[in-house]
Amino acid sequence: MTKKATIQLHQFNSIRWLGLLFGIGGLVICFLASLGVGPADVSWQQVYHSFVQFDENSTAHLIVRTVRLPRSLLAVIVGAALAVAGAIMQGVTFNPLASPGILGINAGASFAVVLATFVLGSQSLNVYLWFAFAGAGISAGLVYFLSSLARGGVNPLNLTLAGAAVAAFVSALTSGLLIVSQQTLDEIRFWLAGSLTGRELELIIPVLPYFFVGFIGAIALGKQITTLSLGEETAQGLGQKTAWIKISAGICVVLLAGISVALAGPIGFIGLIVPHMVRFGIGMDYRWILPYGAIVGAILLLVADMIARVIIQPQELPVGLIMPLLGAPFFIYLVRNKIKKQS
Repeated sequence: MTKKATIQLHQFNSIRWLGLLFGIGGLVICFLASLGVGPADVSWQQVYHSFVQFDENSTAHLIVRTVRLPRSLLAVIVGAALAVAGAIMQGVTFNPLASPGILGINAGASFAVVLATFVLGSQSLNVYLWFAFAGAGISAGLVYFLSSLARGGVNPLNLTLAGAAVAAFVSALTSGLLIVSQQTLDEIRFWLAGSLTGRELELIIPVLPYFFVGFIGAIALGKQITTLSLGEETAQGLGQKTAWIKISAGICVVLLAGISVALAGPIGFIGLIVPHMVRFGIGMDYRWILPYGAIVGAILLLVADMIARVIIQPQELPVGLIMPLLGAPFFIYLVRNKIKKQS
């Protein structure tokens, strides 16, 4: 690498670090804004005093501390987890349309949670979490296996088709269970639409270790995923053990997607659109795509949740109904763009 190229690389990395700091600042602003937005009228002064001078007799303070704070924290965790999982899947599978939703992982995790509710009744979040992990892992393995049987082997098109087939089949099974059991439907109806409501800090905190393991593991794989995204033969030629990298990446995806579904239900499009938004600004290096993706994914879900709170006041919509409005046009653009490149 020439001296000029080295200087340009350092300058670009400096800009990336600066952008990361701005992104964190934007995330903090959105997080604080989400504490004051909703059907109940809560001033910014009341938000501030709910933390520094908490009054348990104040309705506004209780709303901020027991409703909006857990909800906003949940939006950050789920948004970041889904964005990072989607970025990993797109890098490892060489498929620009890959995401936990499109490749059936969210559907598998959702079916497992519904099955747990149907068989075991209402259980703790930890029980649902392990079922979500199992469902996500089985779905991911099934999609990969089915795509390997098709002509051409595991390629972006076969993965997308296999993911759509598995998602449709598992969704049909989920619908069947809900039709058979009205009680199960009543217990998780709002969760099935993708919702951030009704979660307390006591339920979220025990899940954080799984999130950090998946997130830190993903960050640690950033360099390897960057090389792998250039092509499997290229990665092998550079001495990478691609099988182990894919297995490690798959574990991270299962952890992150499983956590998201167990906490908030099946929320789509974040894992699909955020990695593309990030690549447009900072390039193809996954050492930067993954942390940027986590920040942008968290911001996107926070904004979508704020919209869900106020769009039909005084009622609220599940955030899972807002994300398709934001993500579907981008998905159509990606598909059209991919078709143009292939034609």
